[in-house]
Amino acid sequence: MTRAQAIAHAQDYYDSGRLKSDLSRLIAMPTESQNPERAPVLSEYLEKEMRPLLESLGFDCKTLNHPIAKGPFLLAQRIEDPSLPTIFGYGHGDVIRGLDAQWSEGLSPWKLTERDGRWYGRGVVDNKGQHVININALKAVLETRGKLGFNVKYLIEMGEESGSPGLRELCEEQKELFKADVLIASDGPRLNAERPTVFLGARGVITFDLSIVAREGGHHSGNWGGILSDPAIQLAHAIASIASPTGQIRIHEWVPKELPRAVREAVADCVIDGGPDGPVIDPNWGEPGLSPAEQVFGWCSFDVLAMKSGVPETPVNAVPPSAWARCQLRFVVGIDAQDVIPALKRHLIRHGFPMIEVSTNGSERFGATRLNPEDPWVTFTLDSIAKSTGKKPALLPNLGGSLPNDIFADILGLRTIWVPHSYPGCSQHAPDEHLPAFIAREALTAMAGLYWDIGEPGRPGV
Repeated sequence: MTRAQAIAHAQDYYDSGRLKSDLSRLIAMPTESQNPERAPVLSEYLEKEMRPLLESLGFDCKTLNHPIAKGPFLLAQRIEDPSLPTIFGYGHGDVIRGLDAQWSEGLSPWKLTERDGRWYGRGVVDNKGQHVININALKAVLETRGKLGFNVKYLIEMGEESGSPGLRELCEEQKELFKADVLIASDGPRLNAERPTVFLGARGVITFDLSIVAREGGHHSGNWGGILSDPAIQLAHAIASIASPTGQIRIHEWVPKELPRAVREAVADCVIDGGPDGPVIDPNWGEPGLSPAEQVFGWCSFDVLAMKSGVPETPVNAVPPSAWARCQLRFVVGIDAQDVIPALKRHLIRHGFPMIEVSTNGSERFGATRLNPEDPWVTFTLDSIAKSTGKKPALLPNLGGSLPNDIFADILGLRTIWVPHSYPGCSQHAPDEHLPAFIAREALTAMAGLYWDIGEPGRPGV
C-alpha cells in the first residue's frame, strides 16, 4: 500500500458523494450553542454522529463535561504504541446562530445546498466540514495502511462559538489525559481560496465596553444644549485618542516593538484576497509602512464594533444622558495581555477622560500564540502539503482572527499547526455560509498525505 493509494482513497470519499451526504446530515442538526433551546442537539451531535464514526476507526471515546461549559466534550483516543508520537486533533460541532431569515432565496442554514460549485449551510466551514474532512482523511490512511503509524487524541467541543467556556478549565484539570506532542487541526480560512495554508497560532482578542453615564434622562437640547456635557461627543473624542483618523493605534502598550524577522519573511509572499465577494482593501489604513499581510498577521488592530447614544431609531431633540461603545483589540505575541485594560485606563485619564468606565465583564478574551515558523514540524507539514497538492502552501505565523489556541499552546504545551479548509469569503458567522467544493477535495488530498507522512520514519522527532 502506498501514499498515493491513501490519497486516492480520501479523494474517493469526495468523488463518490459520501462527504456531501455526511455533511448534509450534520448540517441538518441545528447545533447553535448560543441558543439555550438547542442544548439537547449539542449532545446528539457527539453521541449520534461523532462517537459512532470515531469508534468505527478503533478510537476509545469518552464524554467529558464541565459545569461552566455550554455543552459536552468528546475525547476520542487511538493509542497504537506509547512509543509513537501522539497527534492532538480538535474541532467544534457547535455553530453560530443560523440567522434563517437572512439567507438568500432558496438557501437555508440547516440544509446543504449546492449552487455554482459551492456548498451552502451553517457549519459547512465553521467547523463541521473541517473536522469531518480531517477524520475521514485519517480513515483513508488507516484503511490503506492498516494502521496509522502514530497515536491520535481527538477532542470535539460544543461551545466554541460561545467563547469555549469550560475548555480552559478542562485542559487544566486533564493535562495528563490530553498529553500529546503536536496539535494538528483545522479551523478558519486559507489565505485565499486557491492556496493551501498553514498557520501556527492566532492573534489574541480582548473585547471591552466604553461607557459614560452623565445623568439620568435626556434634557431638551434647546434649553440645555451648550451647558450640559454631551456623552456622545466625549466618547467620540476618547475613541479618537486611541486611534488616528487612519486607524493607527496610539497606545504604545498595544503594539509590538517590532515586526519579527521570521514573521516578515513568512508573509513576504502572502497576498490577502477575499475573492470576488470580498471587500476592497483600504491601502492607507492601519500602521504605516506595513503590507496588508503584515498588518493582519504580524500587527495589532483596534476596532469599534458598535456605538450607541440617545435613541438612534427615533432621534429626539435632547442632550443624551449616556453613550456606549463596544470595542475590540486583536493583538499579537509580545503584547502583555494583562496590561491591555490598565494601559487603556491610564491613557484615558492622561487624555482627560476620567469619566469613561471600562468594562470587560463576560467579554470575549483569547491569548496570542505563535509557534516558531522554523520549527521542524512546520517544515515537515509544508513539504507534505506541497507534495500532495503540487502547490506551495502559504505560511502564516498566526491567524488574523482568534481561536482558543492559547489553551493548547500554553496549558497543554503543544506545538500548534493549523491547516484551514475554508477561504476568506466563506461568510462564516453570516448568512450564506459556504464552502467551494474544490477546496473540500483538495483538503482531503492534503490531510491524507500529511497523516500518511506522519506515520513514516521520516517524521520529525518529538
